[in-house]
Amino acid sequence: QVQLVESGGGLVQAGGSLTLSCTAAERTFSNYNIGWFRQAPGKEREFVAAIAWDAFWTNYDNSEKGRFAISRDNTRRTANLQMNGLNPEDTAIYICGAQTATYGEPDSTEQLKYNYWGQGTQVTVSS
Repeated sequence: QVQLVESGGGLVQAGGSLTLSCTAAERTFSNYNIGWFRQAPGKEREFVAAIAWDAFWTNYDNSEKGRFAISRDNTRRTANLQMNGLNPEDTAIYICGAQTATYGEPDSTEQLKYNYWGQGTQVTVSS
């Protein structure tokens, strides 16, 4: 089990950068792949990025690839999402999820495949 807490959200100008963090107090953090999703008002939750439990692989949605970078530090029990070149369309609540790592190929883009979720952090990008 793992309890996730997001932080780092806020208000930024278009073109700016922001780094989000997903942190767990439990040492079991390293047992999970970590994914970032986002949800804007009136829209469905969408996949943003994911990273393997040991950072062996990363996965990005096409709209974010090249602008966002996901990383993790299991010693610090945290996963970060570095967001660059932000635009108003990136405005949303960003939520991190934990997916039990297996030896098979995970579907890191599917929210139903995640076992635990944080409460989210608000990101607002102004014009």
